[in-house]
Amino acid sequence: LTKGEEVNIEIEPGKQLVVKFLTVSDPHEDGKRTVFFELNGQPREVNVVDRSLGAVAVTRIKADPANPKHVAAPMPGSVVAITVEVGDDVAPKQKLATLEAMKMESNIYADKAGKVAEVVVKPGTQVDGGDLLIRFE
Repeated sequence: LTKGEEVNIEIEPGKQLVVKFLTVSDPHEDGKRTVFFELNGQPREVNVVDRSLGAVAVTRIKADPANPKHVAAPMPGSVVAITVEVGDDVAPKQKLATLEAMKMESNIYADKAGKVAEVVVKPGTQVDGGDLLIRFE
């Protein structure tokens, strides 16, 4: 499809979908692009792997669920904020990060006191559930 082109798709007799391609984003650091389109006049977007980028795709480190020093993303989403830095002393129930998924934000809090050894992600990073966000000493 080219920009602005519409396609009518008949999914069953009497039911049609109208898909209008709008644009594609620049590549994300994870090797994906966002495709923007309209479906029956409603704006939609979807992230797809751009295979033409080859080995550019970045894989994220997964947190070890058995390691209490790892803080993992509880769900897929976008990192909105990281509220701690390397070397910070963290108190129990202190906010560590904020994730956004489907226009809803979720805060991640510390389970216990500790010292931040590494912040693996930065705001704007797309993460999957289980990806390592922060590591404590």
